[in-house]
Amino acid sequence: MSAFNAIGQERDVDQNEFTPEIEPQATWCPGCGDFGVLKALKGAAAELGLDPEEILLVTGIGCSGKLSSYFDSYGFHSIHGRALPVARAAKLVNPELTVIAAGGDGDGYGIGGNHFMHSARENHDMTYIVFNNEIFGLTKGQTSPTSPKGHKSKTQPEGSAKDPLRPLSLSLSAGASYVARTAAVNPNQAKEIIVEAIQHDGFSHVDFLTQCPTWNKDAKQYVPYIDIQQNDEYDYDITDRREAADAMYETESALWDGKVLTGRYFKQEERRSYHEEKIATGAMPETPIAEQYFDDDTEWKRSYDLLDAHR
Repeated sequence: MSAFNAIGQERDVDQNEFTPEIEPQATWCPGCGDFGVLKALKGAAAELGLDPEEILLVTGIGCSGKLSSYFDSYGFHSIHGRALPVARAAKLVNPELTVIAAGGDGDGYGIGGNHFMHSARENHDMTYIVFNNEIFGLTKGQTSPTSPKGHKSKTQPEGSAKDPLRPLSLSLSAGASYVARTAAVNPNQAKEIIVEAIQHDGFSHVDFLTQCPTWNKDAKQYVPYIDIQQNDEYDYDITDRREAADAMYETESALWDGKVLTGRYFKQEERRSYHEEKIATGAMPETPIAEQYFDDDTEWKRSYDLLDAHR
């Protein structure tokens, strides 16, 4: 039995099924890289044969937050920086559900940075797509955690005095078991990486470079790009943590110099997800809570009663 009847069904899926029946008019600016994320996600979901009812897409606040409105699946538009805790809770109660969280670099690396680190550390089985345009776009052009040093904006008119955050390196050190970077200008690679991220059992972090032609005119358009898996100059073992760290550091440093490197950077197969660890310790029931909800014989405990063990 599944809490949702669509889960586990095998059939051919067309990516147009992920376009809402009454399609909202996209309010992203012309040339925005967010269109590339939407296209890649639709293509990945169709390639995996997922039904829209098998997917939960949780978004934060920002231009990226509109993704759940333009992608037809279960959706939850959360508050600023809080997409990950909502997504984590949904995955824990219904582990068969394909859970995807999405947010911008300000939403995910700044306001939601604490949730990002601990979701990676705990290795929750979900995919986290971060629209990285190196700017706060929805609020019209403020410096973000990934804006390069010296970047001038409304909040930093003299230029940012801060070194930008290194999102790939942070993800690796925090404990993510799949880390990749792609770009809106590389739709084929983007789709392939999202497919791999969804298939991965554990926390998958995809740093998705999305150009912002309206509010970040100083940023590169992320072309030309180099796929490190397709270039002999970059020979890294993505299963080796030290080599992955070196590749990430080089990639992050190169971006600030105008060189765009993308690809898969780290993949750890043998590690159990958070849900699997909780089951192994006896702290999580083997029957998903979402399925228990539909079982008339389930005996529910009041939250108040759970305090007895701590008195």
